[in-house]
Amino acid sequence: MMACSLLSAALVASGRVTYQPIRSSSQLLKIASLAALFCLSVVLGNVSLSYIPVSFTQAIGATTPAFTAVLSFIIFAQSEHWKVYMSLIPIIVGIIIASHAEPLFHIIGFIAAVSATSARAMKSVLQGHLLADPQERMGSLSLLMYMAPMACVALIPATMYFEPDAARVAFELGRQGQFWILLAMNSFLAYFVNLTNFLVTRQTSALTLQVLGNAKGVVTVIASVAYFKNPVNAMTMGGYAITIAGVVMYSRAKKSGKRPTEVSPSLMMDVMDESARLLVGAETPRKEKTGRTKDTNV
Repeated sequence: MMACSLLSAALVASGRVTYQPIRSSSQLLKIASLAALFCLSVVLGNVSLSYIPVSFTQAIGATTPAFTAVLSFIIFAQSEHWKVYMSLIPIIVGIIIASHAEPLFHIIGFIAAVSATSARAMKSVLQGHLLADPQERMGSLSLLMYMAPMACVALIPATMYFEPDAARVAFELGRQGQFWILLAMNSFLAYFVNLTNFLVTRQTSALTLQVLGNAKGVVTVIASVAYFKNPVNAMTMGGYAITIAGVVMYSRAKKSGKRPTEVSPSLMMDVMDESARLLVGAETPRKEKTGRTKDTNV
């Protein structure tokens, strides 16, 4: 989060990105809530790992798309075609099968994992609102610039409580020059991961982001097997095959369920647009959308 703050501020200071001020106290409160939800999901996720197996937390985390769909409907009355909701079933079930959910249950770990999943889903819904709402719309980079320092400040006391020796261990590892290089690379990549997260949410939806999050597990497994030669069994591959089928169903359901008056521009075009603005040092005014073309991003 500190790297996200510094890199975002550096881009704004360079003049390559137009500065977007916070327009209202309501907008500020929502950004602060976004940062708090991010920290809450991180802290509770780590707490859950102290009580239940990783596989169990992954199985619970796989239900994030369902939480996102419910919260979007309750808070902002955003509904999807029934086929979209049906496609979430194989996406969630596939990850649960692949994660080898074990019958090891602990009430504290379970509550922490479910709460972390809920916070993650709520964060996606809220960031989607801040990126798309006509009255409070904010660019992806600007939103990250404001949210990151708030999240960083909130994580400091949590880190001191749960990992009191973190600073000492970091300095000990820092005696090796390679540690700082790896830390810098990790921070740089984390910035672009968070920025891309906002871009995907802005051009698709909070629900699509979480569906892609489950699909990311498939890519991770394939990369792990290809690079690290990690062994996988038939159940794992079968679970991820179900998830891939669910993602394909979700994509088709989103296309077939589009209303003719809704338009969503291509995510790739938006990424290219954002990159071009950074390169030329000016931000192109965004045209108002009057309809939605077919979504080919999933």
